[in-house]
Amino acid sequence: MAESVVVAGFSEGVPCWVDAQLPDVRAGKRFYGELFGWTFPEAADETAGAGPMIPAELDGAPVAGLTPKRDGRMPTVWTVYFATPDARALTRRIAAAGGHVITAPTELPGPSGGLGSAALVTDPEGAVFGLWQPGSHAGFGRRHERRTFCWAELYARDTATVDRFYGTLFHDALFGPDATPDFGRVPVTGVFPAEMPPHFLVHFGVGDCDEALATVTRLGGRVQVPPFDASYGRVAVVTDNQGASFAVLER
Repeated sequence: MAESVVVAGFSEGVPCWVDAQLPDVRAGKRFYGELFGWTFPEAADETAGAGPMIPAELDGAPVAGLTPKRDGRMPTVWTVYFATPDARALTRRIAAAGGHVITAPTELPGPSGGLGSAALVTDPEGAVFGLWQPGSHAGFGRRHERRTFCWAELYARDTATVDRFYGTLFHDALFGPDATPDFGRVPVTGVFPAEMPPHFLVHFGVGDCDEALATVTRLGGRVQVPPFDASYGRVAVVTDNQGASFAVLER
């Protein structure tokens, strides 16, 4: 077994960042600012119309990003990014394993040098995820707590194929001696709509699931799936006021 590669505190294959691609970033700031108490550096407003990402912070630490959509045909979604020391090499491995490259690794500029390189790819079933090769932006400053990223769930139809894909691609992050995986996999069965494509669902921690749902609704979002009990806590699936889906998780 190869030694695990550590990327600025995140081993390769560990979820290290999430962002939402939104048609109206300022509306997103109002929604998530009230829901999770996130704040947004004032300097980021200067690039809200052209910059690659508006960072969201919790008590001064980066926890997520809001990205302006430049093409109305693109989906309004939350995307999870996996850490890598070499995004180009990883995209080649993904293609060789049956995945596809949507966007080749691209360096994102920042106020103090390059933020890092990002790529968008899919697994063999078409579930989209991102790759992040850090520059000045390493990834999460806080996670695994309330109002931050705490889990990602992959909804898959061909479970044998995706288990083999991710198990090979991110073996150490999933099965290494010090592994504490931040994502799981759920089989898409007949209880799900036939038109639902395989996808990742980003989860954010909350102290009270019902209270969070009331806030989502008040802010113009909606509840897609009412609270249910999972092995990792009480979960509900919602959309924000622009249609981006995510889950809230009460441990």
